[in-house]
Amino acid sequence: MPKTETYKGLSDEELVHRYRNSYDPIYIGELYYRYTHLVFGVCMKYLKDEMAAEDATMQIFEKLISELKKHHITSFKPWLHTVVKNYCMMLFRKDTVEGKRKAEMKFVIGTGMENPEENHLQDAQDKEFILLHLKDGMDALKEEQRECIELFYLKNIPYSEISTITGFTMNEVKSNIQNGKRNLKKYITAKNEQSEKGSNEAL
Repeated sequence: MPKTETYKGLSDEELVHRYRNSYDPIYIGELYYRYTHLVFGVCMKYLKDEMAAEDATMQIFEKLISELKKHHITSFKPWLHTVVKNYCMMLFRKDTVEGKRKAEMKFVIGTGMENPEENHLQDAQDKEFILLHLKDGMDALKEEQRECIELFYLKNIPYSEISTITGFTMNEVKSNIQNGKRNLKKYITAKNEQSEKGSNEAL
């Protein structure tokens, strides 16, 4: 019996298993047929641009050609959703330097870090100091805090849509943003104190 008449009734996991054993792209093609609309939908929620979502969808399935060879997958659909989410978040971080700095400045303003009544950073260092350490501070956050902050501040996505994209409740989204902001301020304040200490010791 021709292969085309046998593989369409296979489970996702069996398709993955057979692909890992044969590297036959026909199994990837069936997974593409089953999930391309779902991948595109998730990409649209993140990227808010049809052409960008279409490009990302194609790139993600091209990525699966190599990724499925590396990973032992027991449940394909949730694994694929994680791959799509991580890929879209990676695209956020590949913005142009100018656009990124504008977005970061907006974020800094949103945190209230420039308010002398809330902290002393503005008195000691200008916003360049904050921007210099903001990326490292973001990387140090818990994944759920970083994801919610990037979606809210860098992509201007409202709480309700962040909840839909991430699967977090509205309260969890708000909590992740608030706690992430608090942890960022602690991180940057600590960096500032280290910088001041180093400057004083050099005198």
